[in-house]
Amino acid sequence: MHRHLLALALALALPLVAQAADNDIDKVNGAARVEAGQHAGNVSTVNGSVHVGDNAVIQKASTVNGSVELGEHVQATAADTVNGAITVGAASRVSGSVTTTNGGIHLGKGTDVNGKAGTVNGGINLDASHVGGGISTVSGDITVGANSRVEGGILVDKPGGWFNFNNSRLPHVVIGPHAVVQGTLEFRREVVLQVSDTAQIGPVKGATPAKFSGDVPTN
Repeated sequence: MHRHLLALALALALPLVAQAADNDIDKVNGAARVEAGQHAGNVSTVNGSVHVGDNAVIQKASTVNGSVELGEHVQATAADTVNGAITVGAASRVSGSVTTTNGGIHLGKGTDVNGKAGTVNGGINLDASHVGGGISTVSGDITVGANSRVEGGILVDKPGGWFNFNNSRLPHVVIGPHAVVQGTLEFRREVVLQVSDTAQIGPVKGATPAKFSGDVPTN
């Protein structure tokens, strides 16, 4: 009896697995889109952007030359691009990481990223949002906005290889009012670090924090 039930369960599950695989969106030289409220698997393109509408549910959103835009209340497992920005709308949830090489990352109000948020050349901006796996960059500015929360610390790495071309400008790191950064804030290159007098941060390595009052630093 148990064997028959197991066989029936497997028979029912197999079409669902096949359907999930068939639900991928894969394009070249053009935008990949998921409309609002729709469900999809992996959404990817080359030489184009990825647009995911509000309340959609997807797996990974990725491209090579183009931006990734996730709307509000989107659920995704990860988002990445090489040359392009990533925008995650308000109250969205990414269970993995959000990463780009040349481009910025903006996390909307109430967004929850369980993995890391990382760039090489590009700023990272959190608007009352949460990152569970730390923040990292080489040459980008970082703004942990008011009421944001970061676990896993912050790393600003030193440039290496061909990234040395952008080595002259100092990255600015701002920890806003009532923001919380747990873990070490490690800076392997010179930065400008400004921390709100109402923020909570972990140990700082490689930089001296400058305190500020009010909503934003005055300089």
